[in-house]
Amino acid sequence: MLSSIKLYRKEVYNMAILVVYWTGTGNTEVIAENIYDGILSAGVEADLKQIDDILPQDVLNYEKVCIGCPSMGIEELEPDEFLPWYEELEPRLGQMPVLLFGSYGWGEGEWMDYWEQRVYEVGLNLFEKGIKIASIPSRQESEEIKEIAKRFALS
Repeated sequence: MLSSIKLYRKEVYNMAILVVYWTGTGNTEVIAENIYDGILSAGVEADLKQIDDILPQDVLNYEKVCIGCPSMGIEELEPDEFLPWYEELEPRLGQMPVLLFGSYGWGEGEWMDYWEQRVYEVGLNLFEKGIKIASIPSRQESEEIKEIAKRFALS
């Protein structure tokens, strides 16, 4: 039994970091690309995928995951496509390190505060605060996103 656990850990460690997201306008996709670039700049392998391109259970093949969704409606996660996918994934994550990110168009980005609280309440391993950007990232915000991603990759 112990050897199979070590083998599983080794397989997971060799996999990479997954950056997975849902986007409506493309703003969250830009953030995802910045995160991906930051991880690669740290010398760590990564995959960049939209939620339509990966099943929730396949996220477990990675060592760490960055999950992105913009604010929708009245400061909530996108309810039709993202939320069902995420709700299937969430109970499987265990102590896998998680970085949350997304964009918002109005308000103060409260959806990220709610999402972080949800993650804490179910006992997930949240890395720092989620990345929340109003609209599309500026050049300075893009550089900050890459630095956060680099820290995440090296943690």
